[in-house]
Amino acid sequence: MGGDDDGEGDDELFPAMADDDYSAQLSWQSQSKDNLKVLMDNFSPEQYDRFEAYRRHALPKQAVRKVIQQSTGQQVSQPVAQIVAGFAKVFVGEVIEKARAVQERRGERGPLSPDHLREAYRIYQLETGRVGAARPLRAKKLFVR
Repeated sequence: MGGDDDGEGDDELFPAMADDDYSAQLSWQSQSKDNLKVLMDNFSPEQYDRFEAYRRHALPKQAVRKVIQQSTGQQVSQPVAQIVAGFAKVFVGEVIEKARAVQERRGERGPLSPDHLREAYRIYQLETGRVGAARPLRAKKLFVR
């Protein structure tokens, strides 16, 4: 019972990740970093600037939490708001990229217009199905007080 217990019993309390799992995760992370580096090396300066702006910005978690609570009428935890904010950021990024493609296809330059965004959203709906507020107002409402 002396000081010989060097934390060896901790394995029972905190099971370690199997060596194979840990190695696989490290390999996957390394491959992901390599893929991102290759992708970023092939960005045009304009694409690189947009990507850096995308990485730097995040939706305010408190605002997202408030929107979720107003929409559902229930309190949500901070981790849930963070997850929704992440999905929302990806969604906005996809719509912006489609809007850029619409702008390029039309031979236009400069800032995106609302028309570019509407067309990009329409294309997004065709590819993925209806999303969010895109449902007609006359449809059956799921959350009614």
